[in-house]
Amino acid sequence: MLASEKMKENSNDKEKENSQIQKWRHPGGKLRELGAESLSDAELLSILVSSGIKGKPAEKIAEEIITKFGSFRGMANQPLEKFLEIKGLGDVRIIRIAAAFEIARRIVKEVIEDYEKSK
Repeated sequence: MLASEKMKENSNDKEKENSQIQKWRHPGGKLRELGAESLSDAELLSILVSSGIKGKPAEKIAEEIITKFGSFRGMANQPLEKFLEIKGLGDVRIIRIAAAFEIARRIVKEVIEDYEKSK
């Protein structure tokens, strides 16, 4: 292989690596490429938060939520007003999170009902 071909190959490898990093600036790219199971709780939550505020990205807001409530389970039964205590969360973002929890509750309910029927 000629030196110029080797340099071009190395350049292509770096471009691929950089494009991977570029895709993962927001956890949505990581989810798309590696699957939802590869994301931390904060990364998953940051997708629902969507965008940050000046000086505070969505990932940081999500980390604060997880820290405040300890886990998704700790978040699940909190009054919506508790979320307003976190800078960067407004009504739309809180409603989005509440809707995601309700979807999860309904899935669990269906699974339990199906399990009970199969006994």
